[in-house]
Amino acid sequence: MKILYHHRTASKDGQAVHIEEMITALRELGHEVMVVAPQAPTGAGMGGEVGWVQQLRARLPKAVYEILELAYSALAYVRLARAAKAFAPDVIYERYYLFLLACLMLKRRRRIPLLLEVNAPLVDERMRFGGLGLPWLARWAEGLAWRGADVVLPVTQVLGGHVSQRGVPAERIVVIPNGINEAHFSAAPTIAAAKAALGWDGALVLGFTGFVRDWHGVDRVLHWMASTDAPANARLLVVGDGPARADLEALALELQLGERVRFTGVIDREHVPAHVAAFDIALQPAVVPYASPLKLFEYLALGKAIVAPRQPNIEEVLSDGSNALLFDAAAPGAFEAALTRLCADAALRERIAAGSAATITRMGLTWRGNAQRVVVLAGRLRAQDGAVAAPTPSASR
Repeated sequence: MKILYHHRTASKDGQAVHIEEMITALRELGHEVMVVAPQAPTGAGMGGEVGWVQQLRARLPKAVYEILELAYSALAYVRLARAAKAFAPDVIYERYYLFLLACLMLKRRRRIPLLLEVNAPLVDERMRFGGLGLPWLARWAEGLAWRGADVVLPVTQVLGGHVSQRGVPAERIVVIPNGINEAHFSAAPTIAAAKAALGWDGALVLGFTGFVRDWHGVDRVLHWMASTDAPANARLLVVGDGPARADLEALALELQLGERVRFTGVIDREHVPAHVAAFDIALQPAVVPYASPLKLFEYLALGKAIVAPRQPNIEEVLSDGSNALLFDAAAPGAFEAALTRLCADAALRERIAAGSAATITRMGLTWRGNAQRVVVLAGRLRAQDGAVAAPTPSASR
């Protein structure tokens, strides 16, 4: 099959991981994939962003920037049309981005089936984190993009509910969560070797990975570390960077945690498994209600005892007492109580870690598995010339 893959992501972060892994998996399955996308910054490592875009967003009025975003669809359409003429794709696969309508235009003009991957309700997200200058335009564009696709691929059932509320029929919504590349984690060191590499032999290591923001709740871990509830040998490893890092480092200094807390900063993807391997307890203190956090799948791949909030999107993958210890995010002190309990009970940690290690295989949470599901859907669309049949269980998670 020939797949035209389109996205508008130039940053090197978790989005890039998803994009690169899906493209690689599709190609490994034997399909031709042509990618049309912005060029990533030269020499950018993980965590890198497109500086001029950030500056433009900061300097322009929100409404002006949003109109420019919508206008970008015209430029993207020209690129896509050229690619489609040369490549003659069987199907288009697009990673949804707000105000991006280029693939919808191509689908209608060339009558090529369109699968749309949706990772967030971006209108709601941008209203919450920064605001919108033209919310009516954003909602129109989002609804048009979602309803115009032949199949919409949200990453959680919760997000699928958002898509459904915008008028997309249930039979055109197939949930495909994030996944992992098993080969990428197969060479991870043992927990003892990983701790030794950090100079933390004999420590009880708590860990967090990803882009650290204020709402992630890592500050709560630091306050807990400074309390009498935390074991003396407890250590916290934060793998990644982000806007909250400076404040967290200042708080760790204020709480006199010293070498009990360590921040790695940005590290290359290939080094992430070696750091996560050192975790005894993997942390997801908070998460937005619709996300499929990439870090959770990495924690599961390495068989870690996970602490996470009890909420519907998380419970699509995690089960309390089986592969995670879940807490009530609305109950004061519940997160800290879960940490205290898990640190004090080695048998509970081992039982949850064993359940965690079995989850990826049991649920088929790999990029290759996701690519296979996409191919099944794409094949149906191609065979039906764009008419969508109701997906069977084999096409969904």
